[in-house]
Amino acid sequence: MPKKPVRTTHKKKKRSTVMRVPRKAEPFWADYEEEDLLDLRLCDLDLKLESTVMMSRIQRLYGELAQRDLAIKPHVWISTEWFSPDGVPGIAVPYYMAHERLTRLEEKMMLKAEGSAERECMRILRHEAGHVVCSAYRLHFKPSWRQMFGKFTQRYPRTYCPKPKSRRFVQHLDWFYAQAHPAEDFAETFAVWLSPGARWKQQYAQWPALKKLEFVDGLMGEIASQPPVVRSRLHIEPVRDMRVTLREHYRKKQAAYETDWPEFYDRDLARIFSDHERFADKETAAAFLRSSRSDIRATVASWTGAHPYTIDHVVRDMIDRCKELRLRTMLPKRLTKLQAMLMITVQTMKFFQGGGQMIAM
Repeated sequence: MPKKPVRTTHKKKKRSTVMRVPRKAEPFWADYEEEDLLDLRLCDLDLKLESTVMMSRIQRLYGELAQRDLAIKPHVWISTEWFSPDGVPGIAVPYYMAHERLTRLEEKMMLKAEGSAERECMRILRHEAGHVVCSAYRLHFKPSWRQMFGKFTQRYPRTYCPKPKSRRFVQHLDWFYAQAHPAEDFAETFAVWLSPGARWKQQYAQWPALKKLEFVDGLMGEIASQPPVVRSRLHIEPVRDMRVTLREHYRKKQAAYETDWPEFYDRDLARIFSDHERFADKETAAAFLRSSRSDIRATVASWTGAHPYTIDHVVRDMIDRCKELRLRTMLPKRLTKLQAMLMITVQTMKFFQGGGQMIAM
């Protein structure tokens, strides 16, 4: 018998229940040329953190705090730099974290966008969270806090001379920042304690700094699940109130990092370069430094913790001096670059340890 024809039915497709997230509209200045962007006022950027990578990192910080049973979610606003004001349990983040176009501009103007990399950003957020917790629970008023870290009311120094070999402080942010002030000592200790997976008991075994970590561990246990005492939601120095242009802002910021550096002694340059006629056919010292500038800047900044813009300013001065002295290379390139890095590193450390300005968070 012939087979009966198979009846086919067309099933109605179910409508997808997946919510489509509307694509965030780009700001009007996203495609501006650099010169036009620099002429915009900070308040006109109309920045928001919602739907940004920065917001996901803030949520990650909230998760880390909740994991430690800390009942606080620092409010966050946009300013010109990273900071947490005294008495305000919140965190200001720099405007360039709100859009990749502004991040690129910061890197172009300052040679570094601090906190743009995720690992560095989380380190900074944990540090600022330490200030937030201190303000929210008024921890610095506790006699035990003062006994462990020192007087919170101690005046902030314009400069400080870190002791790299000291084991009385944790090492978290660059330039041994815990040594700058008792408030920073606590914030850095808190950041190490908060870091997921940190093995601080092993890492700081035999260090006097371990007592500070154990103190923070006990103190956080005391305030676990407790609501904050201070609940201010103030925004300090928000960009929405700033009427300076990006150009004016960077002019001031660059000037702050163009430290009045002591002139490089000619004899220091003479150890690496020469004006002798037998090297007349060699590459000029100025040309060599220009071509090696980015490597020197990155390496010395990494070794010393100084801002890349400051190091770049020093290299520019070296280039000008080499031109004046008509110096040329006399050593193999690799050795010349190493010698230049070492010379600038030594000068940098001498400058800061001698009381030179150290700009930090």
